Amino acid sequence: MGFYEKSAVKIHFEEAGSGFPLLLIAGGGLNSTIAGITGTYPPFKAFEEFKNEYRCIAFDLRNANPGQSTGPLELDRPWDSHTDDQLSLMDHLGIDKFMVMGFCIGGPLIWNLLRRAQNRIVAAVLAQPSGSRPEMRDLFYDNNMKGWAPDLVKRRPDLTMEMAEKFLTRMYRTNPDFVFTVTRDFVRNCQTPVLILPDDVPAHPYAVAMETAMLAPNAEVSLFPWKEPKERIPLVVRQIRSFLRAHRPA
Repeated sequence: MGFYEKSAVKIHFEEAGSGFPLLLIAGGGLNSTIAGITGTYPPFKAFEEFKNEYRCIAFDLRNANPGQSTGPLELDRPWDSHTDDQLSLMDHLGIDKFMVMGFCIGGPLIWNLLRRAQNRIVAAVLAQPSGSRPEMRDLFYDNNMKGWAPDLVKRRPDLTMEMAEKFLTRMYRTNPDFVFTVTRDFVRNCQTPVLILPDDVPAHPYAVAMETAMLAPNAEVSLFPWKEPKERIPLVVRQIRSFLRAHRPA
């Protein structure tokens, strides 16, 4: 467990295990923290499942209210600011190539990592990925204006609700389609192996997850539903393990 600082950004991270590096992005939207990887956040404890084979790295998302990572709100580049943090953390740890697994908001963040640094990412697992529903375009904007922005502004006197609104508008309203961070053409041409674990709740649309699986040339997909009944979860964890082993460098 430690902190990495770069300019005005401080990222809280934790490591477990050894082996090929596996970056883990917790669910929870903009309140994503390490606890989503190590604790009781459903559907399984990723650190416990994978630390015996991989150097697992988890982190608090910048400005997550329950976390310890802090930094400016980059109003014009919300997604890229988070991607900066992830790539800088890997640089700080001396890691060039790595695998990545992300839940929920980890889906758009992984696509942005692939857009920015595809040569560094060996394989990716997108579990219950976030995506945009045509009938609920403002879902993430509305949820974060209520569930993230007020608490952030309350504990950060340097920030205002107006700044948070601009940040969220850029993040979720400027390109309110598909996976938010990349185009369908990008996914269609992305050669990185990806494993998609679809969900079907308002924030994790099944149709978008399956569209990415159908478009990406080296995509695999899990059974669905995979979280219920709970007896299916170990089966999907085995699939993740097999997928990572198949693409792990010798």
